[in-house]
Amino acid sequence: MTAAVAAVKRPAGSSAAKAMTLAAMSLGYGVVQLDVTIVNVALNSMGASLGGGLGALQWVVSAYTIAFAALILTAGALGDRIGAKRVFIAGFAIFTAASVACAASPNVAALIAARCVQGLGAAVLVPSSLALLNHAYPSEAARGRAVAIWAAGASLALTAGPLAGGLLIAISGWRSIFLVNLPIGLIGLGLAWRFASETPRSTARSVDWSGQALAILTLGALAGTLIEGGARGWSDAWVLAGFAAACASATSFVLVERRTSKPMLPLGLFRKRAFSVTALAGLLVNVAFYGLIFVFSLYFQRVNNLTALQTGLAFIPMTGAVLVANLVAARISARIGARLTIAIGEMMVAAGCLALLGIKAGAPYMSLWPPLVAMGAGLGLLVPPLTSALLGSVDKAQSGIASGVLNAMRQTGSVIGVALFGSFIAGSAGFIPGARMALAVSAGLLIAGAVAVFIGLPGRKQVAPG
Repeated sequence: MTAAVAAVKRPAGSSAAKAMTLAAMSLGYGVVQLDVTIVNVALNSMGASLGGGLGALQWVVSAYTIAFAALILTAGALGDRIGAKRVFIAGFAIFTAASVACAASPNVAALIAARCVQGLGAAVLVPSSLALLNHAYPSEAARGRAVAIWAAGASLALTAGPLAGGLLIAISGWRSIFLVNLPIGLIGLGLAWRFASETPRSTARSVDWSGQALAILTLGALAGTLIEGGARGWSDAWVLAGFAAACASATSFVLVERRTSKPMLPLGLFRKRAFSVTALAGLLVNVAFYGLIFVFSLYFQRVNNLTALQTGLAFIPMTGAVLVANLVAARISARIGARLTIAIGEMMVAAGCLALLGIKAGAPYMSLWPPLVAMGAGLGLLVPPLTSALLGSVDKAQSGIASGVLNAMRQTGSVIGVALFGSFIAGSAGFIPGARMALAVSAGLLIAGAVAVFIGLPGRKQVAPG
């Protein structure tokens, strides 16, 4: 692979070098998104192989998203400070090495630790991949096309994750879902090393270490408390102490960010109503969607006794709908406006949740797939205009940090969703009542998000050009 890459001799600014840079960035972002969904279909196999119970499986998912959510803003600042190429290569190498460690894990504790390191690598590489594309394509039109390809590759990886995971598990077992990252990582690293050109360093960007530590503490305490709440009960002394610790660290985080001159999370952004509303909507939709993916992965395998491959196939209509809706979202938003498009998308996901409230053990798949498709289509419809509306609410110079905040908020939503909904199905009421509770909470959050977007975002005629 290295010889093949090195054999191509092109100037750093040539069209071939740009194309290879785009390929490397797409591989990096794509493999990060692949691991969001590919792991879910392997949860039952991991539990049977390594043990540890439902709480341990929640940590297998949450360790990755906690590290991703907590570190992504700092990673963006680090890329600006020491060079995006260096940081991207370091992040991709960490992610690839951690994937091998996941595959080799002898027990569930080792797997959780490796997943945490994998999330660190993901957080480090994602913002730098976008910075390198911005550097490689100075023309706005060319950059727009490159970013569209970058994002489409990630959507395709997200969509293919369940089926790819099911196939790999059926052929080689659950460890193969992590080993598949090795060739992808080696190819991406070779392309980035050979073709990507380094970005200028900005010593003005500094790392907010105090805020970073408090962000990790807040997310870790919140996730741990929500996970333990299902097993211990919500009135347990340790659970209440965990909530208190999470609140205290969150309050300290806000105070630190207000006082520091260069915060990792500029709180002034939230004074803009459109920014706050879209960031909140991103958080809520991920609580619902990714929390329910966790629940349904276990429902298909533990309750309905489907294999990992059958579970992957069961998710195809939903994840396929995400991709299809992504492709038409921009056109719909241009016609009816971002506010209405986002609100319709959230209501579609909420309608899917409400339609599944009567779910029971052994429910025929034909009764499940239409609501699942509605949920996938709603998500695919709302995310592009949501991202566009958030970026459009800030100055262009702040677009990088704004994008990082949206990513962090959405990953935080995933952490909360998996931890909270996992505690519902682990509770004393049983799996099916817990799943119904998760669906009801999701519908409520999504309806609230739709209302907030409809009230908080300006109408189509009120948006100034540019």
